[in-house]
Amino acid sequence: MARKMLSDGELNKAAAAGEEATTETHYDFDLFVIGAGSGGVRAARFSANNGAKVGICELPFHPISSEEIGGVGGTCVIRGCVPKKILVYGATYGGELEDARNYGWEINGNVDFNWKKLLQKKTDEILRLNNIYKRLLANAAVKLYEGEGRIVGPNEVEVRQIDGTKISYTAKHILIATGSRAQKPNIPGHELAITSDEALSLEEFPKRAIVLGGGYIAVEFASIWRGMGATVDLFFRKELPLRGFDDEMRALVARNLEGRGINLHPQTSLAELIKTDDGIKVISSHGEEFVADVVLFATGRIPNTKRLNLEAVGVELDQAGAVKVVDEYSRTNIPSIWAVGDATNRINLTPVALMEATCFANTVFGGKPTKADYTNVACAVFCIPPLAVVGLSEEEAVEKATGVILVFTSGFNPMKNTISGRQEKTLMKLIVDEKTDKGIAIALKCGATKAQFDSTVGIHPSSAEEFVTMRTVTRRIAYKAKPQTSL
Repeated sequence: MARKMLSDGELNKAAAAGEEATTETHYDFDLFVIGAGSGGVRAARFSANNGAKVGICELPFHPISSEEIGGVGGTCVIRGCVPKKILVYGATYGGELEDARNYGWEINGNVDFNWKKLLQKKTDEILRLNNIYKRLLANAAVKLYEGEGRIVGPNEVEVRQIDGTKISYTAKHILIATGSRAQKPNIPGHELAITSDEALSLEEFPKRAIVLGGGYIAVEFASIWRGMGATVDLFFRKELPLRGFDDEMRALVARNLEGRGINLHPQTSLAELIKTDDGIKVISSHGEEFVADVVLFATGRIPNTKRLNLEAVGVELDQAGAVKVVDEYSRTNIPSIWAVGDATNRINLTPVALMEATCFANTVFGGKPTKADYTNVACAVFCIPPLAVVGLSEEEAVEKATGVILVFTSGFNPMKNTISGRQEKTLMKLIVDEKTDKGIAIALKCGATKAQFDSTVGIHPSSAEEFVTMRTVTRRIAYKAKPQTSL
């Protein structure tokens, strides 16, 4: 039986008419994927399940990535979400032990933290997941090649194997799923700093840490190291961390970071790093001097496309080096070449890469052209305590609104903190369109109204019930008025 797939240049026609085409030219593979991270593995497996003959290549495994090492599972599994969350769990126990005393636990003497033990547990887990991902590919009959892939033609991929030999394969379709990598700003002494890759694999625990950056990676690592007992200084360019998030939430995160003992340095960057006998001397943009055991640059990531040979085969890139997709199905300007995940620099989250990969497989090999839906993508920041958001921030809602916006908030001290004595607030927030009564920032695609929230019976006692008990409007923002906060 012929495999179902989309012929080149026929995507829009097939989307409209539901037509299917079969392969006429012989290729080694129906699909060849470069990059076996979350998006690449998902696309390979689902395409194979739809009957496609699939090959995929990935660099050799190592916890710290480079241009020549990586590993099946990609950033999220090996040097991103998974190992970071393991360290977050470990760091959370620091505060829990402090709070336990007021719950009747008699903790006598010092409680030591064994960094190397946690690090080994983390490494064991990512090795386990790396093997699981390999098995998933094998079970789907996807052929895995270990080596660096580059595109040498619209339908040809060259794989440089571990021993240096090169083998070329032809494919009806090529998918770029190479993700992104951490970058360092060109600050004097930048070679003394590390990125999040190295931060997840440090041989020694840093007792004095400096973090440069105001994004989620920066605040997460600041929380991790502080929770484990380090002295942490966090430097960022804006007045508040987490640029792009709701300002009211940003202010609360900053307050909670300080409450946990992290030293915040807003509107401050680093001017120079100098190696000394006592550690790394850091000079701030205001001329202040600090000494640290480790300096983390959490200053963003760039698409991992440099060595793919894309420009030589005509694939368009933007100024950041991201692959340009020319339609809603993740196709590039070269009809046989597609791209998903962080390499496209759209929404750089693992679940988004998985969604794009699923849509790609459905579109090209499943006979069901499917567009990715980027509305109401939820996002979590695993600082301590964490932040979770979905939908528009208050600032975005005001900017895009066509009428009055109602803001409902509930700020409270959780029951757990009232006993432990920890002065740390929780804030919950709903943003509602007054005309439709629909929430603008809720994790529901069904368009739930505020009235439906109000009629829902909450789980008591829990923080979650606050979402269904916010009856009074905190503030009413007139059309085109400036957003406000209650902090």
